Amino acid sequence: MKGSDQSKRSHASTSAAQVSVRNQAGPVPPRTNSSEIAAGIRLYLHLYQETIENELHASLSSRPVSCPRRIALLTMAGARLSLAFLCLVVVVVASALAGGAGARKTVGEYVLRKGDFSVKITNWGATMMSVVLPDSKGNLADVVLGLDTIAEYVNDTNYFGPVTGRVGQRIARGRFVLDGKVYHTYINDGRNAIHGGHRGFSKVIWTVKEYVGGGDSPYITLYYRSFDGEQGFPGDLDAYVTYQLSSPYVLALRMNATALNKATPVNFLQHTYWNLGGQGRGDVLGHTLQLSASRYTPLDEELLPSSGVVAPVAGTPYDFRHPTPIGARIRQVMGGRIAGYDINYVIDGEGMRKVAAARDGASGRALELWANQPAMQLYTGNWLNNTKGKGGKVYQQYGGFCLETQGYVDAVNHPEFPSMTVRPGQVYKHDMAFKFSF
Repeated sequence: MKGSDQSKRSHASTSAAQVSVRNQAGPVPPRTNSSEIAAGIRLYLHLYQETIENELHASLSSRPVSCPRRIALLTMAGARLSLAFLCLVVVVVASALAGGAGARKTVGEYVLRKGDFSVKITNWGATMMSVVLPDSKGNLADVVLGLDTIAEYVNDTNYFGPVTGRVGQRIARGRFVLDGKVYHTYINDGRNAIHGGHRGFSKVIWTVKEYVGGGDSPYITLYYRSFDGEQGFPGDLDAYVTYQLSSPYVLALRMNATALNKATPVNFLQHTYWNLGGQGRGDVLGHTLQLSASRYTPLDEELLPSSGVVAPVAGTPYDFRHPTPIGARIRQVMGGRIAGYDINYVIDGEGMRKVAAARDGASGRALELWANQPAMQLYTGNWLNNTKGKGGKVYQQYGGFCLETQGYVDAVNHPEFPSMTVRPGQVYKHDMAFKFSF
């Protein structure tokens, strides 16, 4: 019985060993179809077209341009775009004919299934598209907010479910100093950078290295090589993300990265919006939330820790040390310029430990989050407003909440915060485990 006391006890007693992520497995089975080929062509073309448009805009706006020169620039841009399209068709079709041996970089959707528990992943942005599991009565529902198609994720500005990087969260003025050198990253959030820039890790195609959709421990491993100078960050970086299901009702996530030739800041985060009552089924203000956090970093109206202060949560609306409805004090806090939580918590303890617990009373679904990072951003979907979601659902403000384990926000500009610098040969390790019960 899904809702039995015995079942609940077994869910809660899951050990750390049961949530570990497999490191080695078989190669990706060859599977390429026409829809994957078409999706790959469309996405690559979309990215290349935007690059050309940006270059063209810069050329036309930087100085007065004569009419003949303007026509020449437009003609050149059109020719480059046409050539790019033809090259992409050849490359993607050739990859398909080759049988997809070893790894794939076409865009697709990959389902991990274990009984009545399933998770859908796309290698566009290493994004978690859905998590389906039962409630206390055995009724299945998808408990994450998202979109219907990969094409919609390409243009998504809400960060529905991706892995963000190279540095998730904000960097003040898109600037930092590392080993005496000043670096400028792509600014895409007012005066600041957020989630790795305009083309961060949530906006790239990851290579599928390994995929096993069923069995005892279904999993998928994704890989991305970030190049030196990408979005302004130094050095080449090898990044791996593995999603894996284990028993009972545990979704484990491992994010690793190795700096290859230069020191670089690294801060990956997983940006899923949760609604344990089911996506699109109202707000989450009635969900109870408990956080293993006795301190937080106050943020200014740009959501930056400009003071560098780490303050106690006691006596503030940020205190979730005991189970408290998310909506109990939400109108007392400002997530930037709007009411709601968008705040960085300092997690008590070290290593892999329980970070948060949430529960929806109506469905009986509960979630525990375990992680090994020093901090976590709580975001309550403050900016959702008639946002089109999956299956015809429309998301409103507070329609979901995010639990984003991470390093401290803007740590690259605050030496008093734990460093997020990874040096050549070092490995960044970020582990998370979502344990569900009902």
